[in-house]
Amino acid sequence: MTTTPDDPTPALPGRPPVVDLATWQSARDELLVREKAHTREGDALAAARRRLPMVEFDGTVEVVGADGPVLFLDLFQGRDELLVYKHMWYDGAPHQGQCEGCTTTAWHVKDAVYLNARGVSFAVLTTGRWDEVAAYVEFMGYTQPWYSVRGVDAPVGGDMGHLTCFLRHGDRVFLTYSTTGRGNEPVNGSLSLLDMTPYGRGEAWEDNPEGRPVIGDVREGYPAEGRQACWYWRTDACGKATWGPTSRPVPQWTRPGATPVETLGRHGDHH
Repeated sequence: MTTTPDDPTPALPGRPPVVDLATWQSARDELLVREKAHTREGDALAAARRRLPMVEFDGTVEVVGADGPVLFLDLFQGRDELLVYKHMWYDGAPHQGQCEGCTTTAWHVKDAVYLNARGVSFAVLTTGRWDEVAAYVEFMGYTQPWYSVRGVDAPVGGDMGHLTCFLRHGDRVFLTYSTTGRGNEPVNGSLSLLDMTPYGRGEAWEDNPEGRPVIGDVREGYPAEGRQACWYWRTDACGKATWGPTSRPVPQWTRPGATPVETLGRHGDHH
């Protein structure tokens, strides 16, 4: 709806100001200049990544997958490039006790057909024992390949929670790039989409206009009391954000066999 000086639309508290279409378009065009500059800087960073040096390592190290031990080289599936996500793992934890942050990353790469078409293979690596990992992968319904790198040194093993890129030249294997923390965000398209909305991610660390609702808040410690950054990554069966014993990483509630919240306390729900 547009407005005119003779028929102003009253302000809506905690919402963006209401203006006519021409005023909105002018503000949008002004922001577009900054967005294009941001895109060009992102292109320049990507070009710099492609110019990083690389590190050769032994590609015959063994990892364990659905077919038993395989060479790391096999994860390339005959392609020259390999992108892996290193998924954190808590030994002996029930499915709902695994990392919600890593779940968001793995869930957003439910298949890799576009990467494969570009000549890039994809796999998830984790330090969990394969019997636990296999049960988790089946429960989650993941179709991309997972492998246990338990006891394997970096760069195949090592710290988890990283996106890491590898290059193959014949039987030679090289580490080319790795990132973690907010560097993993490009995988999670939901965050980029939330950044386009007027309420954003709903997190306290964001620069929100005065009076705009902030849905989550950040507290010290983990798990935090109440809601925190990325609080919506875990909910109970009713969709209420919580870090308590009735919560799961959000995608798990879509999986067959996820126990309703009211039975968690009685049955423990380890799977």
